[in-house]
Amino acid sequence: MNLITYVIDKPPDVNVILGQAHFIKSVEDIHEAIVNAVPGVHFGLAFCEASGDALVRFSGTSPSMTDLATKNARAIGAGHSFIVLLENAYPINVLNAIQAVPEVCAIFCASSNPVQVILAETDAGRGILGVIDGCSPKGIEAEADQTERKSLLRRFGYKF
Repeated sequence: MNLITYVIDKPPDVNVILGQAHFIKSVEDIHEAIVNAVPGVHFGLAFCEASGDALVRFSGTSPSMTDLATKNARAIGAGHSFIVLLENAYPINVLNAIQAVPEVCAIFCASSNPVQVILAETDAGRGILGVIDGCSPKGIEAEADQTERKSLLRRFGYKF
């Protein structure tokens, strides 16, 4: 078995959702879940088919995000994995809808941070072991940090 680290290629302001599903129908169902959750959203989606033709299947509303999602999925190459790149939405806006898709088995991460995917490769193919999302903590929040966190959530409209 070989271990591989792949850095997801994306602009800094783009959010990524990386997950695993189990059926080719996932592409259309995840696409529908995203556009129903956030009308007008710009995103790209790519899915690594794990049997049959074993193609990277794709969809999206933004050609640039769809191309980038397809490029990342091809490089990751782990069977039945999928990647969503969101241009003008946050994962919190679509994550519940994606998780409710019957074919979705797991979500590895949902982040705007730099993400590294840890892959295991054998003669049978590749699988995702996990991800490294951003950096390690640099300390523990102080009272001023708590105040700023609460203020940020209210500015974004997630808390009142």
